[in-house]
Amino acid sequence: AGRGHFVRGAQGSAEPGLCAQWGGRMQKVTLLCVGKLKERFYTEATAEYAKRLSRFCSLDIIELPESRLPDDPSPAQIRQALEAEAALIRAKLPKGAAVIAMCIEGKTLSSPQLAERMARFAVGGDSSLVFLIGGSVGLDESIKAQADLRLSMSPMTFPHHLARVMLLEQIYRAYQINAGTKYHK
Repeated sequence: AGRGHFVRGAQGSAEPGLCAQWGGRMQKVTLLCVGKLKERFYTEATAEYAKRLSRFCSLDIIELPESRLPDDPSPAQIRQALEAEAALIRAKLPKGAAVIAMCIEGKTLSSPQLAERMARFAVGGDSSLVFLIGGSVGLDESIKAQADLRLSMSPMTFPHHLARVMLLEQIYRAYQINAGTKYHK
């Protein structure tokens, strides 16, 4: 059960000037997600953003199995599930990638600030970014401690499947901002 479902995003050629902005090569972006998308509307939205992102980056979405918990889990059961999921995440972390953990206590950034941060990672030599999305009980603290950035979309709570779609849209928006298009208003 330690193997994740692997979905490879299409690779496309970037617009003129964009690759130079990202250090002359296409940036690799990995979404490492605990839990599998089941609802058709989430999978369709994910596919749409993967298609859009193919112009800007090489996108991989890796789905890892979520630990099963009882309806009313104890703190020990939650801790055990988080530790098991953390081990699966560690096994799939791309070497040398900048790690961004999505967590409610993370830093909130505007879309332009996220675009600027992604550009800084690229300029700093991080041609590979990995975004971590935990399952229904979040991410283990040890994984969050490894992250180069703890990022929060909002102090509100979202289903992790919706958070995946929202994150893909924000990554797409960041590339659009950095490319100077009119997508971001």
